[in-house]
Amino acid sequence: MTVRRVGIVGCGQLAQMMAQEARPLGIEFSFLAEGDENTGCVDGLGSVVHAREGDDIESLYRAMGSPEVITAEREQVSVALLRALEKFCPVYPRPDAFETTQHRVREKTAITAVGLPVAPFLPANNYDEICAAVQQLGYPSFIKSCEHGYDGKNQWRVDSDEDLAAIAGVPEQEYVVEQGVNFSREVSLIGARTADGKVATYPLAENDHYRGTLLVSTAPAPHVSEELQHTAEEYLAKLMNAWDYVGVLAMECFVTEDGLLINELAPRVHNSGHWTLAGAETSQFANHVRAILGMPLGETHCERPAVMINMLGVDKKPALPNEGVWSYGKALRPGRKMGHVILLDDSQEALATRIDSMLEELYGPSKRPA
Repeated sequence: MTVRRVGIVGCGQLAQMMAQEARPLGIEFSFLAEGDENTGCVDGLGSVVHAREGDDIESLYRAMGSPEVITAEREQVSVALLRALEKFCPVYPRPDAFETTQHRVREKTAITAVGLPVAPFLPANNYDEICAAVQQLGYPSFIKSCEHGYDGKNQWRVDSDEDLAAIAGVPEQEYVVEQGVNFSREVSLIGARTADGKVATYPLAENDHYRGTLLVSTAPAPHVSEELQHTAEEYLAKLMNAWDYVGVLAMECFVTEDGLLINELAPRVHNSGHWTLAGAETSQFANHVRAILGMPLGETHCERPAVMINMLGVDKKPALPNEGVWSYGKALRPGRKMGHVILLDDSQEALATRIDSMLEELYGPSKRPA
């Protein structure tokens, strides 16, 4: 029997969980670390190859064990590297998807190009252009760097002229200025698509952030109508089909009085889908691997309400009952995603009480990270 091998660019916790979840499928993994990337999360899960600038790409590919397909665990990956590797095997999602989603203006432009809604936005390259954009869009506005912004980093909310003046020292680089929208909550949809166009989606999850970092995801999102779920699925399928997308795609949306607005996309397995590790028959990680290998997609139904709570800056095994604690094996650092815990229950009401108790156990009376 021929052993199937998948190569993953990146060595963080998403690569770790992808390999762990796909092992029962009889698949082997190798990992490509860019530069001085820490590889501790994938210790013991497969061979690790380090890519340096100027390396011979074919040699890297052979050192990875000549995988039949290559994927990546994050957006901020070298698109040039992915395109070079594509000469030796398929790379899924395709490099164009990474190039689009790792730049906020390109991403929003691509979303609107297929007829899907986002909040009004304008590009800017310096403080003066930011001011002009805010004047046009009004307060509140959000200023975000087009690249290398995640978990609240390189982002600012401005509600007044004073707030705008306070960021006058921002460096000259590419930004997107977004009009603030009145939304009731943020939800996300995780879906997987195979190369032959088959799509499977999970129930919408509701996301609670703290200082720009995801803290809690609850699925199914409470009080979601069939219409809202259907609309989100239509949006995601439209994007996937337009991009000829293969693999898992995550779509974060705002719920407004006028319907869903797409906020961000992630061409990979996503933090808001971690609940699927215990709350769905097939996790997002296993379905990503199934999709890129052309295997049948697994069941995505959520039989019981589920919640994922991130452990930000804490590394402990909670004493309260839970469905599992996933520790990423990283060095402890304030605010860092050290792992997550999953809870399941028979009702949203019972789950809400348990979420509150778990947050207090993890973070103390404030129920929020330090």
